[in-house]
Amino acid sequence: MVEILSLLGAAVVAVLVSTRLGLGSQLGYLAAGAAIGPFGVGIVTDAENLRHIGEFGVVFLLFMIGMEMKPQRLWIMRRLVFGLGGMQVLLTGAVLAAGAHFALGLDVKVAIVIGLGLALSSTAFGVQMLSEKNELTSHHGRNSFAILLFQDLAVVPLIVLLPLLAVGEIAITTSMGLAVVQAAGIIVAVVLAGRYAIGPAMHAIARIGNSDTFVAMALLLVLGFAWVMNQVGLSLALGAFMAGVLLAESEYRHQIEADILPFRGLLLGLFFMSVGMSLDPIPLTEHAGVVIGATVALLCLKTSITIGLSLLARAPVAVAIRTGFLLSQAGEFGFVLFSIAAGDGILPPDILDLSIAVVVLSMILTPVMVFIGGRAAERFAIAVPGEVHSDVAEESRPVLIAGFGRVGETVANMLTAADVPYVAIDADADRVKRARRHGYHVYFGSAGRPEVLRSVGAEHARLIVVTLDDSKVAEAMVRTVRRIYPHVPIHVRAHDWDIADTYTELGVDHAMPETVEASLRLGAAALEAAGVDVERRRALFEELSAENFAKMRAFRRS
Repeated sequence: MVEILSLLGAAVVAVLVSTRLGLGSQLGYLAAGAAIGPFGVGIVTDAENLRHIGEFGVVFLLFMIGMEMKPQRLWIMRRLVFGLGGMQVLLTGAVLAAGAHFALGLDVKVAIVIGLGLALSSTAFGVQMLSEKNELTSHHGRNSFAILLFQDLAVVPLIVLLPLLAVGEIAITTSMGLAVVQAAGIIVAVVLAGRYAIGPAMHAIARIGNSDTFVAMALLLVLGFAWVMNQVGLSLALGAFMAGVLLAESEYRHQIEADILPFRGLLLGLFFMSVGMSLDPIPLTEHAGVVIGATVALLCLKTSITIGLSLLARAPVAVAIRTGFLLSQAGEFGFVLFSIAAGDGILPPDILDLSIAVVVLSMILTPVMVFIGGRAAERFAIAVPGEVHSDVAEESRPVLIAGFGRVGETVANMLTAADVPYVAIDADADRVKRARRHGYHVYFGSAGRPEVLRSVGAEHARLIVVTLDDSKVAEAMVRTVRRIYPHVPIHVRAHDWDIADTYTELGVDHAMPETVEASLRLGAAALEAAGVDVERRRALFEELSAENFAKMRAFRRS
């Protein structure tokens, strides 16, 4: 209990101070971990176990990124992933290995392991910082994510390479090729099974209506995919990313994202704190010159190489600078790679300690590097485009419809006829399935939850139309929207005038009672049957509609 309270207290204080200073939350987590870890006051002593738990935060983070990455967009990015990402890993690994061999006099095998391990950047730091600043869809965000994605794909050949280096076999190409083919086959099988099995399973769980079971299913889905990929030598994060991609076009994606979000934030914070705890001051003090010098050299080399490759890929100068500084650090996979190499007898214990110290120190300096990169990009007076990818633009500033019964469907049809984009959410799984079968943009989710509203983009909606049958749920949603998105207009369908008055007091822009809706339609039909001309009918309708049907309300109250 003391350790849990210490973790929470240190995280809250350190992140609050770090954020107020404009340094980002990651640096706060790192400082909190260093303060209470085994090399600080010693409240938490098992930093390694905490890091393994925190790595699930990276898993959930990559899963949520995968849900934003539709398969079509991922295919468009293939040149960035395999071109820019592949060149970054190979060239950076070769340069760092050569430096370790010739400058530090290390054995060739040791130098290769160190070069490849340090060539990989931190997915947790990179993606989290992009996500916090809403820059994942920016030009430098796509560049950075493409490189990080290839680095995760490079896990298989790197793991195969280590034992081959240890025994000195020559048939590296054949063994690595077989491993890659095997992994590719498993990936294809998982994708096919996931595509045809996930939908029915999620639908069956959603129909039950038990939110706890749905959360359990979401966790099982993410961790299950991660575990399967890990069994064939791929990273847990890559497996979770694939699961997210498979759900990118699912009607359940927004509800799943809302359920996973709390786990992601908590576990990712634990991961950053565990990194801060891992910084052992002994090698840092005994070999301060080597560790600091190697860290500075690493940051400079990786930044320069990534900037140069980004420029060759025809990225603007400012985009290349931001990408290079963001990916300048070594990554969490370095811990795994160096530990395996030490177990195979490739890395001596003293070299292992120094290598881990360099990895941790470079990760700690990441927020500072990102800040410097942003300043440097501004110095070049070239604005970094924050454009959203063309695949996302089709739903920019849509109308959000909460509830997709007869009223919601009618509103959607009218918006479609007027070429106005919309997104709808409904908590009835069968209704959502039927609507999507007919081409409607409907997603499964609880409209009253702030996480779901955030996931569907309520902040950027041009209008929110609430047509929910349950007046209590509708009122809760209105209160939530008014609290977190006060700038978004709200139109609500109400059952009667009393409920409409309640909505008006809550600050909605327009409340329409069902009785008025029905009476207006019936009255319009009666006027038409009575032979009243079109212009007269339109004038009467506008007169009754003015000022929130004030005339009808006055008649009702008299």
